[in-house]
Amino acid sequence: MLPLFFLSFFLPSLSLPQRCGILFLLPIDKQRKLHDSPFLLCPVLFLLSLLLYIFDHLIFYFILARPGEVESGTRRKLKRLLSFQRYCHASRLLRGLMPHTPGSLHLLDDDYLGQAAHMLSKVDTWTFDIFLFDRLTNGNSLVTLMCHLFNACGLIHHFQLDMVKLHRFLGMVQEDYHSHNPYHNSVHAADVTQAMYCYLKETKLAEQLTPLDVLLGLMAAAAHDVDHPGVNQPFLIKTRHHLASLYQNTSVLESHHWRSTVGMLRESGLLSHLPADVSFTPEKDELLIKTSFTHQTTYRATLKIALKCADVCNPCREWELSKQWSERVCEEFYRQGDLERKFNLEISPLCDQQMDSVPSIQIGFISYIVEPLFEEWQRFTEPSMLSRIMMGHLHKNKARWSRLRYEPTTAETENYPHAEEPEPEPEPEGEHDGAEDIP
Repeated sequence: MLPLFFLSFFLPSLSLPQRCGILFLLPIDKQRKLHDSPFLLCPVLFLLSLLLYIFDHLIFYFILARPGEVESGTRRKLKRLLSFQRYCHASRLLRGLMPHTPGSLHLLDDDYLGQAAHMLSKVDTWTFDIFLFDRLTNGNSLVTLMCHLFNACGLIHHFQLDMVKLHRFLGMVQEDYHSHNPYHNSVHAADVTQAMYCYLKETKLAEQLTPLDVLLGLMAAAAHDVDHPGVNQPFLIKTRHHLASLYQNTSVLESHHWRSTVGMLRESGLLSHLPADVSFTPEKDELLIKTSFTHQTTYRATLKIALKCADVCNPCREWELSKQWSERVCEEFYRQGDLERKFNLEISPLCDQQMDSVPSIQIGFISYIVEPLFEEWQRFTEPSMLSRIMMGHLHKNKARWSRLRYEPTTAETENYPHAEEPEPEPEPEGEHDGAEDIP
């Protein structure tokens, strides 16, 4: 076995888990004995393999890759590949060994483990900073959050979910989000998932929902915008994008998000062990749950409303978080407008940076979409402290955007500096007679 491991040093195409996996070709019982024994050679070989793996990638990154060939997405993936804790956990999954400590965050580096775990202890609070959490988890906010929520809600035990399949599914979902999108990325998905979890804990919902409802609600939130291209449906249609052709110009993005999620569920096999009364029908835009028990369909519809609220809840966050999301979504709009201008297409509404400012976009969004929606949500969840907090933030943020709407931007100040005050015109001499006598 050891000669095979040393032979792997000369096979640079092997990934780190594959190299370490050579040690685990033994039967699983012998692997466990080897892991639990005081034999020091196994950790030493693992560290040697880790160093070689990092060396391989550094050679590619700094020597073989010509300037301009390594995009920012590749840099980010490389950074994640170099996480020791990530691959240590991956090697344990390959051996069929799960962490001894329940709920431990083995996807994180040790330096940030405590901080991220402390944040997760307050994941049901509305002040949860998803941007900070994404930095602490080294870009794995969606996977880490979903694993924690599945464990906290008892879904892993209730549905007897395979942890390897769960990590595989969540990893595919996270990687299918486009990191170069300013707004529709995996951080947005994690933010929506955290909001959805807060809504699922509302008293009027929590007392009626089944574990299956919670499972579907969290999964729908995590994958609701998967593989979003960063442009809207009209852009896809007028540019004759292949997605528009595939879905016949009807609910293009929604259909693509749904079918992509179903495909990843089937590929991962996460729910393949569940009974036949839970089925996924790609021809429909919703999960068809053929349950043998009686359940009010009203609450299943309420879950859809809760997901919509979670998707557009950014104006209901504290100002610092809300402002970041507003700037990100407008940046994505402006990028689409720049593409439309480049290809001589009609610029879509809200996508012209020269005409549509961030404050004006946000005021319209809040007035016509967010306020009416959350007023009804507050009426449904009353009495709810969370709804009152959200509405308080919403009104304050709207007022702040209203003030910013009429303040000159930095660009306007630079392009149109304050003009010098004109010199007073000389007055006739007669009008100055006796002026010096005035005190």
